[in-house]
Amino acid sequence: MRGLQTLLSRDCEVTMIPSGERVVVPEGTEVRVLQTLGGNVTVQGDYGQLMRIDEKDVEVLGADYLAQLAQNAKPVETPSEAVAEGEFDAERIWEQLRTVYDPEIPVNIVELGLVYECKATPLPEGGNRVEIQMTVTAPGCGMGPVLVEDVRQKVRSVPGVTEADVQLVWDPPWDQGRMSDVARLQLGWI
Repeated sequence: MRGLQTLLSRDCEVTMIPSGERVVVPEGTEVRVLQTLGGNVTVQGDYGQLMRIDEKDVEVLGADYLAQLAQNAKPVETPSEAVAEGEFDAERIWEQLRTVYDPEIPVNIVELGLVYECKATPLPEGGNRVEIQMTVTAPGCGMGPVLVEDVRQKVRSVPGVTEADVQLVWDPPWDQGRMSDVARLQLGWI
């Protein structure tokens, strides 16, 4: 799918990368698919600008893209009976965090070392409050709030989570030393 060039089939609201600004790109705009990870798609416009198309709008990329997406789809895993019943499992939080990707780097936020803290606390009324502290690769990156919202939504989808507090922090500053060996391997650095 990477490298597929296509025309947008309708007007589409996208997130500009790295500013995080939301803009509407008109029908017929030519784009090239750069990355399809975590459900969202990073595309490059005809002037080199990077844009993120949200998962809910991927059909705008046309029939060829959707056919390739279906062909490459992995079977959906059936959750364990306990998780299906809504019993809390902290590992599911980390699984969800691994489905959030930096739109410019084809590595999830856990392997990039962007998640500094993740803790779950049972609530007296039932359910769990999950508190996450995370950062982005550059302090001026406008995608921080977008990634925070992605994390919030994905964590809230975990059975047993009733609250998700996701904070964007700058201290300590992120550096490449926080990346896992998995991330380094994915980027061809080792």
